[in-house]
Parts: sequence; C-alpha cells; structure tokens
Amino acid sequence: MVRSRSVRTVANLGIVSALTMFLGACGSMSLTSSSPTAAPEPGVAPEMPASIRSDELVGRWGLASFQDPKDRVRTEAAARGQCKQPYVIGAGAHGGVVMHLADQATPQELDLKGSPGGKNYIGPAGPAGGEQDREIVSFDGRVMVTRFIDKDAATRYGNMVYVRCGPKA
Repeated sequence: MVRSRSVRTVANLGIVSALTMFLGACGSMSLTSSSPTAAPEPGVAPEMPASIRSDELVGRWGLASFQDPKDRVRTEAAARGQCKQPYVIGAGAHGGVVMHLADQATPQELDLKGSPGGKNYIGPAGPAGGEQDREIVSFDGRVMVTRFIDKDAATRYGNMVYVRCGPKA
C-alpha cells in the first residue's frame, strides 16, 4: 500500500512537471500571424489637400449670412454692400488662411483640408470635418458660402456668404 502511494505521488509530480513545462512554452509562443497578409490596424486617414488653394481666399470680402436657402441671392447682395467694412482673410505663415473660428475674437491661422468625398473644409489642424471646421459649401472665385460643422454654431451663424470686394486677389 505504501508502494502504490509513492508511485501515485511520483506520477502526479511528473504530470505537474510536464504541465508546467507545457504552459511555460505556451507563454513564449505567439498565437498571432506575423505574415504580410495580416490586416494592418486602421489608423487616421492621411490628410488630403483641398481643391481650393489658400491664395484663392486671401483678400477682402463682404460678409453676410442666411438660414433659408431662398434668401441666398438677397444675402449675396447684402454681403456685396459690406465691402465698405470688409472681412479680411489673411495669408497664414504656414500656408493656411487667417480667419476667425466660431465664437473667437482673435483670428488664427487655419488649414484648408480636402476629404475623400471631395468636400473642402477650413479649420484648425486635424482631420477634415472636425467640430471646429467649416465646410466650403460652394466657391467660384468671387462668392464663397461656408457652413460650420458644429450644429450650435451652424444654427447661430447660418450659411456664411463671402463676396469678394474689388478685383480678385
């Protein structure tokens, strides 16, 4: 009886030793594939250039806004009338344009950004269509219409109509 107990103890120790070695080997093994067919992790989409250049926006603009699309023509005329006190879009030191963000008293340099869908945006550095950006709804060189992405700012400011004052910059 003593002999069967010692055989059983030795067998149990052998099993525990084998399991310990097996589990130790598993800890150093990689269960993921390192082959080139593994899908890369999704990242931030690369920045796309806007189809509108910053030098096309630099200059003096009459500015007005509308909420109702029916008022666009009237608002363009009102913006033209604001050229006595134009809104100035300046050239930024790093290739952007100097404009105001929503609710900011001090203008700052903003980037022109493109998007995969072909839309253009003006806003601080970061992905296109961010909360502080404004979408360029239309631009023909003389008239630009923008709309803020932030819903609260979009409601308060409406569609901003910029009409170029004087000759194109």
